[in-house]
Amino acid sequence: MASFPRPENKRSQYKYDVFPSFRGEDKCKNFVDHLHDHLRRRGLVAFRDDHHQDLSRGKCIKPEILRVIEQSRLVLCLEEVAKAVECKDINEGLVIPIFYEVNPSDIRKLRGNFGTTFAKIEEAYSDDKRDIKRWKDAVSKTKFIQQVIGEVENKLGPWLSYIVGDLVGMHSRVANVVESLSLDRSDVGSIGIWGMGGIGKTTVARAIYDKIHNQFDDGCCFLADVREISKKNGLVYLQNQFIGDILQDNNLRIRDDHKGANMIKQRLQHKKVLIILDDVDEKEQLEKLIGGFDWFGHGSRIIITTRDEHLLFQYGVNSIYKVEELSIGEALRLFCLKAFRSNHPLAKFNELVKQIIGYADGLPLALDVLGSFLACRSLMQWKSALARLKECLEGKFLIGLG
Repeated sequence: MASFPRPENKRSQYKYDVFPSFRGEDKCKNFVDHLHDHLRRRGLVAFRDDHHQDLSRGKCIKPEILRVIEQSRLVLCLEEVAKAVECKDINEGLVIPIFYEVNPSDIRKLRGNFGTTFAKIEEAYSDDKRDIKRWKDAVSKTKFIQQVIGEVENKLGPWLSYIVGDLVGMHSRVANVVESLSLDRSDVGSIGIWGMGGIGKTTVARAIYDKIHNQFDDGCCFLADVREISKKNGLVYLQNQFIGDILQDNNLRIRDDHKGANMIKQRLQHKKVLIILDDVDEKEQLEKLIGGFDWFGHGSRIIITTRDEHLLFQYGVNSIYKVEELSIGEALRLFCLKAFRSNHPLAKFNELVKQIIGYADGLPLALDVLGSFLACRSLMQWKSALARLKECLEGKFLIGLG
């Protein structure tokens, strides 16, 4: 079995974190089922094909399966390992094989049951010696043997999933929240994501939604901008959007928020759902949209983002995650990506970049806005913009961003 993390700028083309496969025996299938379960709990996306073909019968792997392997971060078995090594060579990734109930020396020396199976495959592919060489090279290149599921999780953990993309500083934040959600538990769980405006609460919440929503077959809802929409359109509007998104039914019509709350509870109390309420600022919004934990079925997860920590205590979330400012290194990278399309500033801008990062104070949205504004501008324009920032705004405008 092999895992090969991809370069950051290529993640969007990868659909799966894991491509688990098995060959015939029930005990191996049970191992793969166990692996699936553990990966799901970690919020990792695994490809599943219970009717995957058996190499021991001399069959070639279909092109569509090889394409799935190319879309995956972790793969296993002979032809899959060869494919993993190819991807590793191309993408400068890492290959970590895990062989289940196989003697390590049998793999290296092609003997025992492993050697017998390999010989059968070699005979089946006798017309194409290039494939056999690829497989032998793949086996000889592998460096680590008999790693366990925990090692797979540790290796994949820092990358989490292709979903997070190139969001600077967000990977560890997303990982921490997903871990706190305890997706393997059957009770209704909740977490509050708290922090000042522009700190990245919504970014973290969206990444989490994209990462785990496929584990909630009964329905999901990411209700964005609750604070603004509630003021502009009212709670009834939000209730209609909320229940419509989860049930995928736009014909439902709520006319007052009291009846709407009752309908939400009645229709969802036996469903396992994922709910994210973004930018909540009033207790009534929580009361009329998600009420109590008994409104939703076993295994449901509720995520609330807010600037008001007290609201989270009032609702009684299981845990609170405070989104911290970016480190200086993370702030520098994010700003440079926006301003220079690079991880580092041009030399002549070094001092100005340091000053701007100081003003941004680790706020991702501020760094994004400032970097995008200054991109492709001259040194003189940078100096002028920084002077206006110091004189007119004194950095306080950052509080209002987002």
